[in-house]
Amino acid sequence: MPDDAAAARAAAEEESAFSHPAVDPDSTAAYGDHPDQLIDFYAPRAEAVPGALAPLVVVLHGGAWRAPYDRRHISPFADFLARRGFAVASVEYRRGSELPAQGGSAVAGRWPETFDDVAAALDALPALVRESLPGADPRRMVITGHSAGGHLALWGAARHLLPADAPWRTGRPAPLRGVVALAPIADFEVADKLDVCGGASRQLLGGDEKFAERRPYADPSLLLPSGIATTLVQGRTDVTVPQAVAESYADAAAKAGEVVGLTLLEDVGHFPLIDPAADACAVVAEEIAQLAW
Repeated sequence: MPDDAAAARAAAEEESAFSHPAVDPDSTAAYGDHPDQLIDFYAPRAEAVPGALAPLVVVLHGGAWRAPYDRRHISPFADFLARRGFAVASVEYRRGSELPAQGGSAVAGRWPETFDDVAAALDALPALVRESLPGADPRRMVITGHSAGGHLALWGAARHLLPADAPWRTGRPAPLRGVVALAPIADFEVADKLDVCGGASRQLLGGDEKFAERRPYADPSLLLPSGIATTLVQGRTDVTVPQAVAESYADAAAKAGEVVGLTLLEDVGHFPLIDPAADACAVVAEEIAQLAW
């Protein structure tokens, strides 16, 4: 448990990140029939490289895969990236039910719908981008995500490594420039031991009886080496998804023969990574730019 000072700091960081008004997208497209199967598109507000098509950044929001947290809370971050010259696709997906689980929080995620949606959205993106973001270059695509969205970003980039019977498995690596995962729930075993987000990863996989069985289909730390350039950005004072989770993923990658970048930010917690008012957010944009360009 964080001490009082750490808890107060984390609360202030969260308040700042959520203080920005939601930013409406330039357009929205459906990738399925469910109301949550939507992608918001933000056209680049500036030319990062004059005359060039803009790199495409796919954003997957966090919120412990729980229903109360949708893509609107990350829309200021999506707009921040658009103002940095990126074309942005912010993906919505089905999350847990509104009904509280034991302990009073909404249930985290849906199995298999959360994974169905992320896979379907990524598969539909090239065609939707051609229609909705003609100034974007999908050949220079980077996936980023925060917290639970960081998990989904890592998972989405590693679908070619899923078990052979996984419905989301692809025959080859995704055509990505890279992944920038922000305080990701990247190792379910470590996250479960630390009770990250009130046991959200265990809930996502269907509870105690399904956790071990489904981990090979969902845990990014078991889907290595991905062969895709990957950077993790993590605040050292994050009490929501502690540094140990990202470090465990990076260690697993190293053991699999893959180098994963791990950028640790001093005096930074969980939410500054997506807070346009925070210096950490500019660091995130630079990490994305290094892969995208």
